[in-house]
Amino acid sequence: MPALTVFSATTPEPSYDRPRPERLLQGNPLRTTHEHFLAATGQVSAGIWQCEPGAWKIAFAPGKDEFFCVIEGRLRITDENGQASTFSAGEACVIPGGFTGSFEVLETVRKYYVLIENQR
Repeated sequence: MPALTVFSATTPEPSYDRPRPERLLQGNPLRTTHEHFLAATGQVSAGIWQCEPGAWKIAFAPGKDEFFCVIEGRLRITDENGQASTFSAGEACVIPGGFTGSFEVLETVRKYYVLIENQR
């Protein structure tokens, strides 16, 4: 029988990365991901993501959507037309597949995330 994935009950090994140099807009922030769940199909993953202040360009692949909810800190996402949205603790958003713009961490941020890769 499948078991629940209780985030507070485990701390998976973190993975670390930084934005690709060609996408950097400000700083060179360290990003830390704790993946708590990965579906057997590989199409859904969920966990906690943390990042230092900085900014970079983002381009989501078609069919790759992300839901997130900020735990602490502040971030701003700006679309390619210049429309900006700022998020802080308790606020949530979905970044749809095909989205392009910039991602800026204003204050060190921690967020829950769910990535869904749809086969379209």
